[in-house]
Amino acid sequence: MNRRRTFIKKTALAGTAMATLPNLSFGISKLGKQDKLNVGMIGVGLRGTNHMNNLLQRDDVNIAAIADIDDVRVKMALDAISKAGGGKPKTFGKDEKDYLNLLALPEIDAVLIATPWLWHTRMAVDAMQAGKYTGLEVSAANTMEECWDLVNTHEETGSHLMIMENVNYRRDVLAVLNMVKQNVFGEMLHYRCGYQHDLRGVLLNDGKDAYGKGVEFGEKGISESKWRTQHSVLRNADVYPTHGLGPVAEMADINRGNRFLSLTSHATKARGLHNYIVEHGGKDHPNAKVRFKMGDVITSTIETANGETIIVTHDTTLPRPYSLGFRVQGTKGLWEVDGNRIYVEGKSEPHKWEDADPWLKKYDHPLWQKYGEHALGAGHGGMDFFVDHAFVESAKLNVAPPMDAYDAAAWSAVTPLSEASIANNGEPQDFPDFTRGNWIKRKPYDWMKDTY
Repeated sequence: MNRRRTFIKKTALAGTAMATLPNLSFGISKLGKQDKLNVGMIGVGLRGTNHMNNLLQRDDVNIAAIADIDDVRVKMALDAISKAGGGKPKTFGKDEKDYLNLLALPEIDAVLIATPWLWHTRMAVDAMQAGKYTGLEVSAANTMEECWDLVNTHEETGSHLMIMENVNYRRDVLAVLNMVKQNVFGEMLHYRCGYQHDLRGVLLNDGKDAYGKGVEFGEKGISESKWRTQHSVLRNADVYPTHGLGPVAEMADINRGNRFLSLTSHATKARGLHNYIVEHGGKDHPNAKVRFKMGDVITSTIETANGETIIVTHDTTLPRPYSLGFRVQGTKGLWEVDGNRIYVEGKSEPHKWEDADPWLKKYDHPLWQKYGEHALGAGHGGMDFFVDHAFVESAKLNVAPPMDAYDAAAWSAVTPLSEASIANNGEPQDFPDFTRGNWIKRKPYDWMKDTY
């Protein structure tokens, strides 16, 4: 047994709860005598395979079925499962709807969906209607109708949905959440976040250049360029808001004592992808004639019921270093991820930034203090370990996950609302109340409490 597998097995027997999963304990299951959670993987591309590999490290999970229309990815998944000592799962991939036959399997307890965006909501709805505990990759929905579909299906079926937002478990994010909950920054006023990531080599990729300088997409593209780039052609919207907004929403108690009220959005002109095509494919390449609709930088401002503002930025088609652009600000100070700097009134030297590392160490979240070493190698700096574990433990107990259908809807609603606001010269757009008023009485998660 490797170290991580041994750790998970031992902690399952010990019955120690994770700090981010209130009222949940390792090893306490509503599966009766069944000692394994039977999981179906819908989509085993790059992201789905990452989740699957993490689940294969666990002694309490069995990958019982796989659905994917790409035979190459299915074979790779089967090989990985075999090497990990797992049994051979049932496979489904004869056509795009074959995943429904996976959902019909009575032995499947939970499914994890990691497919192209346009399939997310319809597959999640089908999974909940089939009575499966559902994990859904980000973003969860593309339209307002889809946002409501997730909420309505959850309420009608009683099946749970977890949005698999891994950044909520990033070590610095949880440390800052700890600071927010302990009032280090005073009363909260303002947040900034976003997805700022140069994806030109992902959106335009033919697989022929090891340095990611292809200029194809759609049928001639590979991986995400097959499907993701088309959103840039057709939509002027923040199509990927949750990596930044999810962590901020937790800090602001959204859907649990607070909610998003309204949004305004603006977009720059679109130049990044066109310039990239001309530079690497030439001005006469057919794709140089494509008119991309999505602005290179999209900026949205959200108001909350409790009086905070949140600025969300989408910036994926220009040259830049990676950053989620976090800024967390209250009446007593603020933290900014870029520069890793902090200022706390009465603690910092007046009017001068200080290095945030000592603060992040002091307020390091108990979850990372206890289990961080076992998350190494799990993907994205270890945070994938925690999001997959939260999914498994929630599914085993069949209880509401830390990030639920209401969160999936509210965070994903930024996409259609930003699209409408941009199309109407920045006109404010109202957020629906997906909780139907229950945000007033829903209690925030106690992210600090350990339960034994």
